[in-house]
Amino acid sequence: MRFYAQTPARRSRQVFADLIAVALMAAAVKFALTVHDAIMRLAEPGRKAQSAGDNLASGLDDAAEAASKVPLIGGSLKKPLQSAAGAGTALSDAGQSLQHIVGQVATLTALALIILPVTFVLVLWLPPRLRWIRRSATTRHLFDDIGGADLLALRTLTGPQRDLVAVAIPPGGLADAWRRGDQQVISDLSSVALKRAGLRP
Repeated sequence: MRFYAQTPARRSRQVFADLIAVALMAAAVKFALTVHDAIMRLAEPGRKAQSAGDNLASGLDDAAEAASKVPLIGGSLKKPLQSAAGAGTALSDAGQSLQHIVGQVATLTALALIILPVTFVLVLWLPPRLRWIRRSATTRHLFDDIGGADLLALRTLTGPQRDLVAVAIPPGGLADAWRRGDQQVISDLSSVALKRAGLRP
């Protein structure tokens, strides 16, 4: 199995097309990651809210613990401080929730920005490449098989006439020479078929 043509012109086109496809997919991934990072910056207020809520809740819990030790009124002082600490915890939870939502949005957006362009590139680029690989393998196998050169010569005769320009026409014409089994004509015509497929004899 051959992945690239043997003829320079076709091989250059294939390499160029492959490089373009890989570059487009890499650019899509890079752009998606940039967008992901930009969206994740929106989670910064959530991180700050979580940090502030945690600090507030921790400080008020400490204050409530200290207030509970005050004689006579310790219990009364402790309750409002614990309630305020609960508000700090709620602020922390809200900040964490915001970060989670932003993270999900960033991830889904990045996936969409990767999957859609990469799929589009693959649909345009991969089938022709696979078809060429399969066709070149079939043509090479046919050429190497018994009577394969004769069949390729017939394929050239029945193909586009522009491909016959480079073939020397013997007396009586190419078709007559092929019918007579002229080995030189068969070799020339089969070489044209191989070249059309990007292969060398």
